[in-house]
Amino acid sequence: QVQFVESGGGVVQPGGSLRLSCAASGSIFSRYDMGWYRQAPGKQRELVAAIILGGSTNYAESVKGRFTISRDNAKNTVSLEMSSLKPEDTAVYYCNSAPPMGRSWGQGTQVTASS
Repeated sequence: QVQFVESGGGVVQPGGSLRLSCAASGSIFSRYDMGWYRQAPGKQRELVAAIILGGSTNYAESVKGRFTISRDNAKNTVSLEMSSLKPEDTAVYYCNSAPPMGRSWGQGTQVTASS
């Protein structure tokens, strides 16, 4: 069973930036499309960014132009560069394959944009 470990979250003021990283056991990053998801309190988990095996990326409209997803298959990592953070970006962020296909979720990393 693949295990995901997310890191890099924190508290920033609106307009600030953070870089999230995700590591996983095995070679999942070189075999599947990957995504970053988030879940805000009282809301469903949503996909915010995805990167396919060929390198193309897709973003939710709410983060387009502000977030950048990237992958390093050799290091088994996927990253999410976030800038111009807004209070509505506050959530726990997770990585998983896209779609998750029943894989278990990691603990996530909390991102809070607040003044």
